[in-house]
Amino acid sequence: MESFKNIGIIGAGSMGIGIAQIASTADCNVILFDINKSASEQAVKKLEKVLLRLIEKGKINTIKKDSILNNIKIVESLEPMKGSDLIIEAIVENSSIKKDLFSNLESIVSNECVLATNTSSISITSLASCLKNPIRFIGIHFFNPAPIMSLIEIIPALQTNDNLVKEIHQLLLNWGKTPVVAKDTPGFIVNRIARPFYSEALRIYEEQIADFATIDFAMKHIGRFKMGPFELMDFIGNDVNYAVTKSVFEAFYYDPRYRPSFTQKQYSDAGWYGRKSKKGYYDYNNELSSPSKDEKLLKQIFERILVMLINEAMDALYLGIASEQDIELAMIKGVNYPKGLINWGKEKSFTWVVSKIDALYEIYHEDRYRCSPLLRTKASL
Repeated sequence: MESFKNIGIIGAGSMGIGIAQIASTADCNVILFDINKSASEQAVKKLEKVLLRLIEKGKINTIKKDSILNNIKIVESLEPMKGSDLIIEAIVENSSIKKDLFSNLESIVSNECVLATNTSSISITSLASCLKNPIRFIGIHFFNPAPIMSLIEIIPALQTNDNLVKEIHQLLLNWGKTPVVAKDTPGFIVNRIARPFYSEALRIYEEQIADFATIDFAMKHIGRFKMGPFELMDFIGNDVNYAVTKSVFEAFYYDPRYRPSFTQKQYSDAGWYGRKSKKGYYDYNNELSSPSKDEKLLKQIFERILVMLINEAMDALYLGIASEQDIELAMIKGVNYPKGLINWGKEKSFTWVVSKIDALYEIYHEDRYRCSPLLRTKASL
């Protein structure tokens, strides 16, 4: 889209340079700024290595590599951003720092320039409130690694112009991505609906029903998930996953459905972050433990986590967080689930899902196991 030809990226971390790569590959003119100029320079050098590997794999040629790199210009201040059509911020997850940045940007750019945040946990509406002209503010949440992951969540603020959502949706399609639109609520689509994949697995472990390896094996062996919850938490980083869980829990006014786990906090506090620290739920310096092959136990674990995921997806639909199509797309494309959760519920039957959740509630009598009204309604039809 010619209206979004000049793109500003603020923040040269893995997410910022990833977004820059996407925009540059789509032949946009990209201006990259980081408060630390050397971070921008290092990021572009790393990108060049990535592009060389893509040449080796036959994904691009040398001409395209040079074009991508030539489309990215490193700048030392925000001032050169004044000619941008769209600026995407990908800096530290701190509300006050982001607000200061956007307030500053608003005094530099034109009234037509769209300002966007890549935040995964901060309210888009709250960030938009710092602007004099908040109708041009929007959330564009990329998933890491941005060039590889096709899903992008578009989150309009309460103040965002409706037409802007359509324009950004089309832009992302033109960039070869899979955009979905989410209401501005904690966790948006993916980080909200995926919570039980981790939290219920942790609960099963804490109840001494099964160990990490067995829970992971159950989700892969029966559910056909590519990674189990503990493998995935170790891959994401337990510090990151705990921070997101805590943020969603607090943002939902301490709804027990999103309560973090003591185990999760302890592993984060211990610095056992997972793969990046060589130790997390698994010790990557030693041989990994073998799971139980008890089919009855594996089925019990899988079904308990699955019904909690389906319930969360149905509740997101009930509360208008996103359309059914976007919810299904988000979980398949954003976290590589083997199928959409709502469709999975239909396959299993909503009556079966409700009976399983009600059985959990009967055991625990915790609000955590409350059944979504929409799920219960569908089951009664």
